[in-house]
Amino acid sequence: MIGTGIFLKPATMAKQAGSIELVLLAWLVAGLLSYAGALTYGELCARLPKVGGEYAILKISHGPFIAFLYGWMRFTIGGPGSAASYAVGAATFLEVLLPLSHSGIQTGHVAAFFVIFFTFINCLALVVSAGVQVLLTAIKVLSLLIMASVLLLIAPQTTAPAPTPHWPGMPSFAAALMAALWAYDGWNNLPMMGAEVHNPRRNLALALALGLGVVLLTYMLVNWAYFRVLPFHQVATANTLSGNPMQPVATMALAQVAPAASVRAVALLMVIAALGALNGSILSSARVPYAMADDGLFFNFLAKLSRKHAVPVVATVSQGAIAAVLALSGTFDQLTDSVVFAAWIFYGLTASALFVLRQKQPEPAAFTVPGYPYLPLLFIAGAALFVVYAILAMPVLTGLGLLVLCGGVPLYYRFRNLGNVKIENPQDAQEQAGFSTKIPR
Repeated sequence: MIGTGIFLKPATMAKQAGSIELVLLAWLVAGLLSYAGALTYGELCARLPKVGGEYAILKISHGPFIAFLYGWMRFTIGGPGSAASYAVGAATFLEVLLPLSHSGIQTGHVAAFFVIFFTFINCLALVVSAGVQVLLTAIKVLSLLIMASVLLLIAPQTTAPAPTPHWPGMPSFAAALMAALWAYDGWNNLPMMGAEVHNPRRNLALALALGLGVVLLTYMLVNWAYFRVLPFHQVATANTLSGNPMQPVATMALAQVAPAASVRAVALLMVIAALGALNGSILSSARVPYAMADDGLFFNFLAKLSRKHAVPVVATVSQGAIAAVLALSGTFDQLTDSVVFAAWIFYGLTASALFVLRQKQPEPAAFTVPGYPYLPLLFIAGAALFVVYAILAMPVLTGLGLLVLCGGVPLYYRFRNLGNVKIENPQDAQEQAGFSTKIPR
């Protein structure tokens, strides 16, 4: 989850929310909404730890049509868009450390190189890509906690008066919420690895619950630290990778303690965080088109595995190619907003699958979501409201996202009419969960 959002989105949120209190509220609401979704997904993973994550769950609970549209979204927007936005962020921050543009190397070219490099890493054995992920995650979490501690304990507190809180209107708050949700996005990726996790019925749910809790607390702590040392107007005018010449908010905050080293130190941290999120996105997203192809619902060549390590190489390379093109052509905020909007349509649908599975398989799972049915219903309602307000706030961008989804409809019927689609009932799928794929666990 931890990528570029915690460094760049506070500026966007400050412009939309207009006050410190409402920015922190947006972070908290987005975090709690994501946490409710993660706990709901925890039980879904305990019942169906299958390759493809949400795709497999939606196919069994809502049918192959909804599952295909989800997979199409992940293949065209979700996976590549996330990877491209992380790569663009990493390339932009790297320019601070190594001004490659002076040699004629553009940011888009560096971003595309990052996508290609980590695509290659993820074509190797799973232990390699997973090891890279663990290392980068440990570095960025520890670095964020150190930075927050320095800002809270050592940096001088700002004396500038804070703006008086006033309600900016629901469309503006929804835009701030969307920015925060991007920073939390990624918790849904873990279920895509369901068939490759040791003891998935227990460990997937545990990782979702503990992992998102750590990220929520870290994000709240870091934002509190930002506003403690910086005037609100400086946060609102910070760099967001949209042509703003100002420094990112983290750089300006750390400059209050170490002005000489702050720029390069924060830039290095941002590069590591962005690359860690990039690797995680490529690692997980390729499992969705693989699962679709293995079910006969997508191009057959995407189901091909490497002979030695059984990695979905063709699906990984295909996702990487699309991401590289987006990295060359897209902007950061447009990529992140389009990914978040499209993804949350299916987050709510996936959460609703829990009611279907509980009805058909009432036996207790290894993990059960607390507060059932209220917590899943709260998450579903929050997802629905978010989608509606996103449409109101950004009709053009969300319209393009819906157009891409509709583009998958004729493809679905094309594959459906081939007659080789695998359909499972919930009972068989639950009994075989984690064992019905050629990808080794």
